[in-house]
Amino acid sequence: MNQWFASDLQFQLLYPEASHAQASMHWTPLHIARKAAEFLAAEKNVKILDIGSGAGKFCLAAAHYQSNAFFYGIEQRAELVTYAEAAADTLGLQNVSFMHANITEADFRKYDHFYFFNSFYENLDSGYRIDENIRYSKELYSTYNRFVYKQLEKKTGGTRLATFHSMEDEIPTSFYEVASTDDGLLKFWIKVY
Repeated sequence: MNQWFASDLQFQLLYPEASHAQASMHWTPLHIARKAAEFLAAEKNVKILDIGSGAGKFCLAAAHYQSNAFFYGIEQRAELVTYAEAAADTLGLQNVSFMHANITEADFRKYDHFYFFNSFYENLDSGYRIDENIRYSKELYSTYNRFVYKQLEKKTGGTRLATFHSMEDEIPTSFYEVASTDDGLLKFWIKVY
């Protein structure tokens, strides 16, 4: 199984070739997944939600690197969920799961910590769109960010959040940035109240 994690290019081979074009823009690099997973899985048996998991790379890599935690991905595109589930089967990971749903259907109370790789930005910039199979708008960007903000605001102190390429619109003021890496693109947050 480890050969899949030897490089980002090797990891891509888990997926259909048609999906590879999205990898550099929309998939979390392995070294970022490792760092974020280490921060999020600071305790054993925590449940971590990837907000907009796409093809599932973060969850799969994080589950590989941190077998003591459970990783869940939510994604609105059924095709990408199918890809993620197939990759999970190939990897034989038991601590990862994916669901096909819109983020507004997620119950944040079920999860301890969260990962966010600017899932909603494609609503603002057409150059970042994965496909034309869903509706896009600035209003949807705001709706999704406000939903995540409100859900994170309800979490208890100590909740962890890792963001990658975030505009930080979804982060309540009750979260404190405790560290950053990769030129500030990857940030670690803990809810203080």
